[in-house]
Amino acid sequence: MNRKKVLKIIVFSLLAYVVYFVIGMLAPFIQMKSVSSDYKKEIDVTSFYNQNNRSSHEYAKIIESNKEALDVRLDMIKRAKEEIILSTFDIREGNSTTDMFSVMTEAADRGVKVKILVDGLYGTLHMEGRDIFKAFGSHPNVEIRFYNTPNLLKPWTVHGCLHDKYLVVDQQYLLMGGRNNFDYFLGEQRKGKSLGLDREILIYNKGSEKDSSVNQVKNYFRKVWNLNVCKTKFNKWSKEKRTSQIQKLKKHAEKIHNIGYDYEKETISIEKATLVTNPTHIYGKEPYVWETLKQLMISADQRILIHTPYAVFSKEMYKGMKEIKRKVPDTTIILNSIASGDNICASADYKKNRKNIVGTGVKVYEYMGKHSTHGKSLIIDDDIAVVGSYNFDCRSTYVDTETMLVVHGKEITKQLEQNLNLLKDGSLEVDENENYKKNNAVEERMGDGKKERLITFLSYIVQGFRYLI
Repeated sequence: MNRKKVLKIIVFSLLAYVVYFVIGMLAPFIQMKSVSSDYKKEIDVTSFYNQNNRSSHEYAKIIESNKEALDVRLDMIKRAKEEIILSTFDIREGNSTTDMFSVMTEAADRGVKVKILVDGLYGTLHMEGRDIFKAFGSHPNVEIRFYNTPNLLKPWTVHGCLHDKYLVVDQQYLLMGGRNNFDYFLGEQRKGKSLGLDREILIYNKGSEKDSSVNQVKNYFRKVWNLNVCKTKFNKWSKEKRTSQIQKLKKHAEKIHNIGYDYEKETISIEKATLVTNPTHIYGKEPYVWETLKQLMISADQRILIHTPYAVFSKEMYKGMKEIKRKVPDTTIILNSIASGDNICASADYKKNRKNIVGTGVKVYEYMGKHSTHGKSLIIDDDIAVVGSYNFDCRSTYVDTETMLVVHGKEITKQLEQNLNLLKDGSLEVDENENYKKNNAVEERMGDGKKERLITFLSYIVQGFRYLI
């Protein structure tokens, strides 16, 4: 066989693979599913409220600042006696990661079992080959698993991501929200570095009820942890290399003083907390979280306040938002302005579809801050606060796993509202003509010229695959 023929075969094979990969990656998710009638029947809005006045023995606090978010993590881990569970979309090397893995090493050394579950795509990109993860993962009391590591021969495995973000310690502590585990979201701001503004809810459990939110999350974690798509990583590394790296982590742990977080003082009593999740398989999903939140919002008596980094709506979501607006006229959504957003594709889609989102009739406020906001929360009336990982976009609705904690309690709702109002105070309202309403207290943030041009260009391109954004 001559060289030209071989070259043609190679080129043809590569092109065929590219076509196969692109089709295999995109096609399975094109058809966005609706929830089944059976699931709709299962949604009982009243079940999210404490109707029998039984004490929940759970207390909560909204964790808003990145510094407090790291401090709470370190304190929770230091208090661990039996088990630490960490489930996250993304972990990257950095100061906050070194801090966390150092105190988790201390915990593992004193016999605490540590389980870490990370999305397979981002785990492969940001954890593979890094000594800190290889050393920690090979500790006898530690197991790290990846959810759905992509297989390049099976391109449909690329998109089904684990987007859950929570930390559980023993039966007593739960931290759930939108933060990933690296310096952009955790710890003190570094000079000259941008940061993501995010939010979590801390749960302090003083009881032993089987239906506590801590137990709900632990049961959900076990369900995902035991899926066939979750595979153990970093469990084999040479003892010599592991010992050296572990010693570095132990030495670093000595520099981390006890935070002494006062859970009794910092948290407030709640009536009830309920976990809401998406399906856990890796394929296109029925929108369990969206449908549940929609039903909750439709049941509101007075008002709804939504905070999401991005708004990428499907036809079903547009229909749902219009229905929510009809039922609850006082409905508001806060999201990043195009200049503030840190997700290029989501910003591009918003630029193209902004008129449609405004056209739902809900009040739209665009955040004009220096840093991008990444929190995912909503308030219903004066007694329901919802915090978690779910963005109001197609990916969170139909593609990824998601976790949202629905909390019944007036005081925690008031606390969340105060934080959301600070964001709202730094935002401009968009009128029905897509212009900003005048507000002398807030200056419109102008985007970088190159970024604006890129977003304008992409706003047309992304329409072909917006169901994955």
